[in-house]
Amino acid sequence: MNPKEKLFWSIAFPGFGQFLNGKFLKGIVLLALEIIINNRSKFNEIIILSFHGKIEEAINRVDYQWLMFYPCIYFFAIWDAYRDAGGGKDPYSFLPFVFCAYFVTVGTIFSSSFSIFGILPGPIWLPMICVIPGIFSGNIIKHLLVKRQYVKKGN
Repeated sequence: MNPKEKLFWSIAFPGFGQFLNGKFLKGIVLLALEIIINNRSKFNEIIILSFHGKIEEAINRVDYQWLMFYPCIYFFAIWDAYRDAGGGKDPYSFLPFVFCAYFVTVGTIFSSSFSIFGILPGPIWLPMICVIPGIFSGNIIKHLLVKRQYVKKGN
């Protein structure tokens, strides 16, 4: 399997990419954390409610104290599986994942009060939308740092 396949397995379920990489202890820890955070935050329940358009009910059901942990565990698992499989060879390959975790966490924080064109996206949709600026800003900063490093080596 190539690094992107392991990245996609981690997107599907944090810890699976680590299992495929032969990092069983790390996979078990990430899988356990995912299950604990998922259950405590009522994540699956709020996903179903959000997909059915019951945003207010999802906001009232979610446990934000637990949900706040999810983006960091999730994006760490994805990056770690990708890196361990040989992907992301440049020294700043982690930045898009870090910025996604940051932006999704901020999206989670404001998901109960932030509206877009009068529509309240809620605890699932707003964090998902926040992946886009996370990837974008992380890749821009990565590009600038790699370019800066390249220029320094050239002098």
